[in-house]
Amino acid sequence: MNKAQFIAALAPHFNDSKKEAAHAVDIVFDTIVRSLSKGEDVMINDFGKFKKVDRKARMGRNPFTGETIKIKASKKARFLPAKGLKDVISGERKLGPAPKPEPKVVKAVAKPVAKKAAKKASAKKKVAAKKKPAAKKVAKRAPAKKKVAKKAKKK
Repeated sequence: MNKAQFIAALAPHFNDSKKEAAHAVDIVFDTIVRSLSKGEDVMINDFGKFKKVDRKARMGRNPFTGETIKIKASKKARFLPAKGLKDVISGERKLGPAPKPEPKVVKAVAKPVAKKAAKKASAKKKVAAKKKPAAKKVAKRAPAKKKVAKKAKKK
């Protein structure tokens, strides 16, 4: 599942608004990244732990030439799955039913808005009526080629 699919899966929980779902996903990811950059761990119960790990400098090998090279010290993000997630993945524990999205909230449409829309529609019709209809272009066909029958020569 990529980010777009993840947002599409969350959209029903946000009244089918992909924009709001994308905003929520971006906030969650941004918060995790900012916490890790400060050196703080992010622990989500029954899911896992995101943490920043310092890797020491070490010696490695160039696979093409076989020569030994020095690898610099670096900082990496690491995810450690929680026991609850491991149990679900291994099949030891089954998930309950997925949370259902809340019923859609129907917004009441005010009558003045409907009148404005009707006025705009009638104004568009008037503008369209004033415009001259575009002349139709007639496509010319090339004359069909005549097949010439070859006569056999008599000797």
